Amino acid sequence: MPELTLVDGSGVRRDFPAKLTWQVIVCTVIAACGGLMFGYDIGISGGVTGMDMFLEKFFPEVYVRKHQAKANNYCKFSSQLLQLFTSSLYLAAIVGCFIGSICCKKRGRKPTMQIASVFFLVGAILNAAALNIGMLIAGRLCLGAGIGFGNQAVPLFISEIAPARYRGGLNLCFQLLITIGILTANVVNYATSKLHPYGWRISLGGAACPALLLLLGSVMIVETPTSLIERGKNEEGLHTLKKIRGVDNVDKEYEEISQAVEFSRQIRHPFKNLWKRSSRPQLVCGALIQIFQQFTGISVVMLYAPVLFQTMGLGENASLMSALMTNTVKPIGTLFAIFVVDRFGRRALLIEAAIQMFISLGAIGVILAVHLHSTNVVEKHYAVLVIVLVCVFLAGFAWSWGPLGWLIPSEIFPIETRSAGFSVAVIMNFVFTFLVAQTFLTMLCHLRAGTFFLYCAMLAVMCLFAKYFLPETKGVPIDEMVERVWKQHWFWKRCYKDHDTGEGGLDKPKDNTIA
Repeated sequence: MPELTLVDGSGVRRDFPAKLTWQVIVCTVIAACGGLMFGYDIGISGGVTGMDMFLEKFFPEVYVRKHQAKANNYCKFSSQLLQLFTSSLYLAAIVGCFIGSICCKKRGRKPTMQIASVFFLVGAILNAAALNIGMLIAGRLCLGAGIGFGNQAVPLFISEIAPARYRGGLNLCFQLLITIGILTANVVNYATSKLHPYGWRISLGGAACPALLLLLGSVMIVETPTSLIERGKNEEGLHTLKKIRGVDNVDKEYEEISQAVEFSRQIRHPFKNLWKRSSRPQLVCGALIQIFQQFTGISVVMLYAPVLFQTMGLGENASLMSALMTNTVKPIGTLFAIFVVDRFGRRALLIEAAIQMFISLGAIGVILAVHLHSTNVVEKHYAVLVIVLVCVFLAGFAWSWGPLGWLIPSEIFPIETRSAGFSVAVIMNFVFTFLVAQTFLTMLCHLRAGTFFLYCAMLAVMCLFAKYFLPETKGVPIDEMVERVWKQHWFWKRCYKDHDTGEGGLDKPKDNTIA
């Protein structure tokens, strides 16, 4: 039986017995269907915006410009309205995430995931039945609300039910399902691109499938012990903890969760408490890693890959096939991360991948700068090389900044600010995804290949951040991060000097753990 062994302040060893139970695995897979919803939408929107039948119906000016022989390669798809179709989802996700954080705390993680699936289901129906641009945007807003609720609840849910030594790998199932959702969307787009004139309706309506999976599957899963105890259901929380750990001897872990919850109840305004000095390390690192996830350039590649490939002269079907090929790499990379993240740690993967993505994006920028001019078509072998470089980029993202961008913020906050802190981190992700999605086609039109060099500069900054300012969290119990991680970090420990009290001067119970 695997056990998590800790040492308390007196040097006495204590154990948190924990098996990796089927209950935990099944709950993780079902909850991770929230990632499937998110991934499907990312993949599907990029595909349909490259379909002629979709552009002709909703964005006729882009359709005309796309087929003009002398149209500027970098500006064919530049349209604020087309960018709004993609980015409006993230505006709604920001609001959904904020409300979802309150719902998580007051109602629990499980009901929040159910609300997410309902929003997503309504959005999919509206998009599939869209008759005009207003109906299309309304559907996107519903999808965004669902993603906001889901991305708030799912990573927290998985982090709280997972044993500490398996938390990294299990939480990455969320990212794995995102990549599978993207891949599925690319397969659907490639198939429906030949179904005129309603192929795009099938693509957009397909989003209902992962929503139904999460809605029906969530009936079967348990609520997290932390959430149950947080809402006063102590007996049910203890029973659930025994159930997911597969052992009866959970008293020490239950006591630790109860202590953390008791302190969290003294925090009347968790969002206000986030701005205290002692919350600064988690808030800064949690928000920055989500922002940096978007500054890798991933949204550019994922949302607009088919458009990018068409810009280089590949036909509609060829560009969709290329996007399908490149997105096959991501699930493989995420599977690799699941098996190594709890062995090599978070920081090593982040640093290595930042270097890998820097090289691949820089090479793409050079090829476009040298070989893609305003009205020419890139030679085929250069287009193929760009596809290979996109695969290298996606592989690096898939085992690092993609999954770890969700894992790390979900595990670093103490319980008193966990839901609020994670919501701020996720909101930062959506804000910057919106900004990238709303500006990329315009940037591509004006900066051309320089767009890719801009993201290279950000990757260099990210590498330095991961090396010097992000502490390692591998194998540390989620409720012991402050004592064992943040108070020991060379830079962040200064935030805890003479600051051991909570809101209103209330003393926080000391963790009986050693650094």
